[in-house]
Amino acid sequence: MTVIDFTAFIGRLATSSGETILPMFRTSLAIDNKSTPGHEFDPVTEADRAAEAVMRRMIKETFPQHGIVGEEFGSENQDAEYVWVLDPIDGTKSFIAGFPIWGTLIALLHRGTPVYGMMHQPFIGERFSGDSQSATYRGPSGARNLAVRRCALLQDATTYTTSPLLMNDADRAAYGRIESQVRLSRYGGDCYSYCMLAAGNLDLVIETELKPYDVAALIPIVTGAGGVITTWDGQPAQHGGRIIAAGDPRIHEAAMKILNG
Repeated sequence: MTVIDFTAFIGRLATSSGETILPMFRTSLAIDNKSTPGHEFDPVTEADRAAEAVMRRMIKETFPQHGIVGEEFGSENQDAEYVWVLDPIDGTKSFIAGFPIWGTLIALLHRGTPVYGMMHQPFIGERFSGDSQSATYRGPSGARNLAVRRCALLQDATTYTTSPLLMNDADRAAYGRIESQVRLSRYGGDCYSYCMLAAGNLDLVIETELKPYDVAALIPIVTGAGGVITTWDGQPAQHGGRIIAAGDPRIHEAAMKILNG
């Protein structure tokens, strides 16, 4: 079975999760904190849980032999040939604040490698998808192929991170060295930052402490658009951790040297 065989089903997953989430966006939802005392606030809502439950049910009904890894309900059969990696709302903090800078992440792994990814933002009506060979956008402005932009020098680059406050002291200092050299740095974005990189609107995304479900769907989108995404030490990104994505390999190399001292 090829990736093409799965694309229509992935579209249905995105539609169903969006229909589950949207009635709860910008409403007075109860918010639970998943983190332990003394750690960073990690919110979860009924929208997160309900959307993942819908997608899990559809996957189990259609592909019962497949594995699933999800943010809210853990892992099942994760050693299967095909594994779905789900983040029902990446950017829950923006979601609970009423900002539409969040998305549903759906990744398909084949023997451990992400072969297809989608970021769906149902409020805006945007879908970014990729299969490592190409990446596409569909939304209010139509449909088009995605392509990163070339940027040879850090001083010409625009960089994003969700927040330096999410980094430990050493990583924050390393990121600060990048920030002091680039033309523009901005905070926020979560999954949207990687999609904007794939769309050619920014040049560098640097994050830490990501989980597999935070990044797996974004890897085929970035690489399909011609970009590079690895860990800070140049390893494959699908296991999470400290992640760097770049539109131009020259920026990727220059930033890695600075991040690694």
